[in-house]
Amino acid sequence: MKVISTPISDVKILAPQVFTDERGSFHEIFRDDWFIEHVADVRFVQENQSSSKQSTLRGLHYQTAQTQGKLIRVISGEVFDVVVDLRRSSPTFGHCFSTTLSANNKHQLWVPIGFAHGFYVTSESAELVYKCTDYYAPQFECSILWNDPELAIDWPIASDCNPLLSEKDRKGVLFQDAFVFE
Repeated sequence: MKVISTPISDVKILAPQVFTDERGSFHEIFRDDWFIEHVADVRFVQENQSSSKQSTLRGLHYQTAQTQGKLIRVISGEVFDVVVDLRRSSPTFGHCFSTTLSANNKHQLWVPIGFAHGFYVTSESAELVYKCTDYYAPQFECSILWNDPELAIDWPIASDCNPLLSEKDRKGVLFQDAFVFE
């Protein structure tokens, strides 16, 4: 597994070594001791799978308590994945990072505690699997508006397309009004 740095130092892309032959392919997805040594000393307690159709936008989500670090990968399709640094003491506070995750590139994205996360489905459909460092707690979940002008995220959405949003995401708050981590 190769660790790829991003402009936000704690956010990492993990690229597996894929072995292929006439039968197909094999790659390691996760190994606890390697992850602790090379990425982050965390323990995962929950794993989720999300299925979405094209033009679905989920996010930008985070929890104010029972905060979650997430290790995200796409097992089918492709998404434009975004994180926003909500750590006030960070030199990259308020900065966004985006990348494409797909079943083809097999990349994983490590999103540590203190970030909002969201994605937009660019393929016909997509399935994501992600490990979390704490349990989902809906009473602590928040959403920042995906199209917040201060964040100015360059989502790959055609001008004549409206993303499919949940009610919660339609009612997200502006970044300036969002909870931040100290």
